[in-house]
Amino acid sequence: MSEKGKTRPPEWHPSDADKSKFAGEVMAGKVEASPAFKVVRKPRRRPLNVDELYEGIIRGDRTALARGITCVESEAPRHQVIARELLRRCLPHSGNSIRIGITGIPGAGKSQFLECIGKLLCDADERVAVLAVDPSSSVTGGSILGDKTRMENLCRDVRAFIRPSPAGATLGGVAAKTRESMILCEAAGYKVIFVETVGVGQSEVAVRSMVDFFLLLQLAGAGDELQGIKKGVIEMADAIVVNKSDGDNVRRTKVARGEYARVLQHLHPFTEGWQPKALCCSGLMGTGVWEIWEMVQEFCEKLKAENRFDEIRSKQNAKWFRSLLEQRVLDAFYAKQSLDGEFAQLEIDVSEGRIPVIEAVETLMT
Repeated sequence: MSEKGKTRPPEWHPSDADKSKFAGEVMAGKVEASPAFKVVRKPRRRPLNVDELYEGIIRGDRTALARGITCVESEAPRHQVIARELLRRCLPHSGNSIRIGITGIPGAGKSQFLECIGKLLCDADERVAVLAVDPSSSVTGGSILGDKTRMENLCRDVRAFIRPSPAGATLGGVAAKTRESMILCEAAGYKVIFVETVGVGQSEVAVRSMVDFFLLLQLAGAGDELQGIKKGVIEMADAIVVNKSDGDNVRRTKVARGEYARVLQHLHPFTEGWQPKALCCSGLMGTGVWEIWEMVQEFCEKLKAENRFDEIRSKQNAKWFRSLLEQRVLDAFYAKQSLDGEFAQLEIDVSEGRIPVIEAVETLMT
């Protein structure tokens, strides 16, 4: 037991750091033994088991689904083996949902809109899953993962499942394992799956290759027609919705909706046979939200009637295969080159400006 009055650095104090540079110190306390005082230790969670995870997911257990997604997202070799087997078993039970991508600039009200439409669908006896992607810090690599806090009412509904994931180093506004997470959610019986992206602007296009319907949320005053007609995320949208159409902002959102409607007339539709639409809604008040869901249903029914719904998903799976293959080949290449002295020397020469980058690449490839 520590002496009374003796101080020590806090637990987060680095062992090799100068103690005098930290303003905070911890004073050791004294704990008197008491027969009424009993420490109850929480039992350790059992190791991941593919049979239990699979059975729980098929049963619709949200805890098993969350643990399954954690296993899929893990980079640990032991977890990757379990994840591959879990995905193989769940794959025959997937593909029976509507996948909707939600993107938009920060502050467009994506989380608020998702909570509103999610509650409406749950009240209509639909099971809803939300895969929310949070931006990761380029300095620390951490993410807040606060979407459950924003969707406070929806996360309490037993018919909804909300899973925030960090974007990490993945570009395009989604996480590296979002596609795999969708397979597990579909196997768990969720019929409507929303993918909420990071929300950074024109470059958020990776989500387009993994969803059926791509919805872009905008705000009034986000740009004129020339800004809207620029190539990027707008030309990939199946619908543009001007959010926050409530209070004094109703007139401005209607004007913005008209501008986006004119923009869409100049762009070639991304989904053949479907003319993208521009609408207004209020995620806060709920006005116009159910009409958006009816539009999504109309979109899916049209594609299925023309036998193009499954065809588009097949092309997405092929693109998914190629993208994963390219990433694996690139990772294997870097792993091999890290043991090669020539690669390290070329990297030093390039960083110090002794040879052009293109020359270094040609030297390495030949």
